Amino acid sequence: MPTTDAETAGPPRFRDALRGLPARVWIISLGILVNRVGNFLPVFIVLYLTGRGYSAGAAGFVLGVSGLGNVLGNAVGGSLTDRIGRRWTIVLSAVPTAGLTAIVPFAGPFPVIVTVVGLIGVTSQIYRPAAAAVLVDSVTTDQQRLAAFAVFRFAMNIGAALGGVIGGMLASTSYVELFLGNAAACLLFGVVIAILLRDAPQSKTGTGAPAEDEAKAGYRQALRDRALLRFLVMTLIAEFVYIQSTVGLPLHVSDVGLSARDFGLLIGLNGLVVLALELPITGLVSRYRLEYVLAVGNLLIGIGLALTGLTTTMTLLAMTVLLWTFGEMMSSSVANAYLAGLTPPRMVGRYQGLYFTAYTAGTGAGPLIGGSVYALGPWALWILVAAAGILAAYLCLPRRRGRLSRARWTGVQGR
Repeated sequence: MPTTDAETAGPPRFRDALRGLPARVWIISLGILVNRVGNFLPVFIVLYLTGRGYSAGAAGFVLGVSGLGNVLGNAVGGSLTDRIGRRWTIVLSAVPTAGLTAIVPFAGPFPVIVTVVGLIGVTSQIYRPAAAAVLVDSVTTDQQRLAAFAVFRFAMNIGAALGGVIGGMLASTSYVELFLGNAAACLLFGVVIAILLRDAPQSKTGTGAPAEDEAKAGYRQALRDRALLRFLVMTLIAEFVYIQSTVGLPLHVSDVGLSARDFGLLIGLNGLVVLALELPITGLVSRYRLEYVLAVGNLLIGIGLALTGLTTTMTLLAMTVLLWTFGEMMSSSVANAYLAGLTPPRMVGRYQGLYFTAYTAGTGAGPLIGGSVYALGPWALWILVAAAGILAAYLCLPRRRGRLSRARWTGVQGR
C-alpha cells in the first residue's frame, strides 16, 4: 500500500526547527553573546578585591551581597517584562549595569564597593526573564522552543569561553581596563537590543480580560500554579546539585592530592564538551517527552557528581565529569522549553522571573550548604548530592494535574 507524504515525512526534524527560527531569536542570541564576552566582574571581582588588600572573607561578603542582588534582580525583571515589554526591560538592565560597572575600579571605601557591586547584582539580572520571554514569544512548538533555547545557550557558552580568555588578558594588564571593557559590553548589549529588537505583538487572553487586569495579579497568581511550584522546587534542588561542580569537586580534587591545574582541566573538559555537543544532544532528545528528558538529565547530574567521592585519579574523575556534563546538556535547554509550555498568556515574564529566582537561589545557597556539609564529612556531601539528584529527577516526572495545567494554557500535544 503506498504511503502518503505525511507518513514518509515523519515528525519535524530539529535541524529544520533551527533553520526556521525567526530573526528575533538570532538577535537576542547575538546580544547575549556580546554581553557574555564582556561579563568579567563576577569572575574577577574576588581577585580584584584581594589584590587591593581585602581579605578573602571580605571578598566573599561582596559575592554574597551580589548573589542576593541576583535573586532580587530576577524577580524585578520578571515583573518589568510583563509590564513594560521585553525590549525596554533589557535596555533598562544593560545601561545601568554599564554605568555601575564603570564605577567599580574607582570606588574607594569598602562600603561603597559593597553597595555598587550589590546594585550590579540587581541590575545585571533584570534582563534574564525578558531575554527568555523573547524566545518564548517567538516560537510555538516544543521543537521550536528547544531549538531557540539551544541557540541561546550556545551563544552564552561561546561568550563565556571567549570572555574568560579576554578577561584574563585584561586583568593581567589593568583592572581598570577590565571593568571598563565589561561596561562597554553591557552598553553594546543594550544598544543592539534597542536598535534591532522589537517586541512581538501580544495576543489577547482567552477570557477577553484586559492586559492591565492580568498584570495586577502579578506573582500571587503565578504561585497558585502547582505545576509551576513543583518545577521551581525542582530547579532549586537541581541547581544545588549542579553547583557542587564548583564546590565539592575542587575540594575533592585537593583532598586526593591533585592540583588546581587538574581541576582546571576537568572544568575545561566540561566546557569543551558542552560547546561541541550540546546542540546535537538537544536535537537527539527533542523527539522525546520533555519531562522525561529533564528527569534523566537531573539524574545523570546527581549520580555523576556523587560518584566523584569514589574516584581518586584523573581518568576516573574525567569519566564522572562526562557523565554529569551529558546530564547538563540534556536538561538545560529542556528546562526552559518545558517552563514555556507551562506559562499562561501574558505571564511569561513572571514565570521566567520565578524560574531565574529559584535558579540563582540554588546556585547561591549551594556553595554555603555544600561547603558546610563537606566540612562535616565528604561522604555526607556525596550522599546528599545523590539523594538530591534523585529527588530532582522525581519532581520532573509528569503528574496528572501538571499535564492538565499545561494543556489548559498551551494546548501542546504530548509526544
